[in-house]
Amino acid sequence: MRDGMDRRDFMKTVGIGSVAAAMAGGTAGSALGAEEAGVAAITAAPPRGTYVLPELPYAYGALEPFLAGQTLKLHHDKHHQGYVNGLNATLEKLAAARQAGDYGAIKRLSRSLAFHGSGHVLHTLYWNSMTPGGAALTGPLAEAVAKDFGSQEAFLAQFAAATRAAEASGWGVVAYEPMGRRVLVLQAEKHQNLTVWGVVPLLVCDVWEHAYYLDYQNRRGDYVKGFLGAANWAFANRRYAQARKLG
Repeated sequence: MRDGMDRRDFMKTVGIGSVAAAMAGGTAGSALGAEEAGVAAITAAPPRGTYVLPELPYAYGALEPFLAGQTLKLHHDKHHQGYVNGLNATLEKLAAARQAGDYGAIKRLSRSLAFHGSGHVLHTLYWNSMTPGGAALTGPLAEAVAKDFGSQEAFLAQFAAATRAAEASGWGVVAYEPMGRRVLVLQAEKHQNLTVWGVVPLLVCDVWEHAYYLDYQNRRGDYVKGFLGAANWAFANRRYAQARKLG
């Protein structure tokens, strides 16, 4: 997200970016219809604390014959719940590591955090990416698709091809790329990639060797220490204020 992007522009174009707000889950409220409940589940700011499995925005059998109710129930109640459980357990282990000052398992725990966190976010998106009977691609997104892909048919063909070609346990993804202000079709073949989908970067440190090798050779730790001494936390605070307005 650009440093200057305002909330209205972002929320109009980047549903995928705000899905992390649904990671603490919960129901959207019985007064809402299925579609409205799904939107609320994605955009509502969750309470800080333990992550929970969000309810489906429709009944288990609502997508039949496309997906059997039993398939949806197993996927949601067992597989998605497993990501939620793993995410909470990993956060507890990280808290214990911080308290003990023991970071010997940080690589494994960081991978676990990314794996379970991304699984939770992407599955929350997945449930809300479907609706009984489907819904036509219209409005601002349809206009953006026509501009960025030439036609809706070309966009759908690319999305279908990319999704089919994703290796192993992958995902087909429609995303908004705010720097170029365009819609992209992406693949996620290893859904964690050491991140949690939907996060807004606040401050980053480049640890590719080209960033530090001429000055530090193989002493990455010294480079990171130097980076922290030069870190622009005022910039990070501005980014944080913008991110909080999104959800």
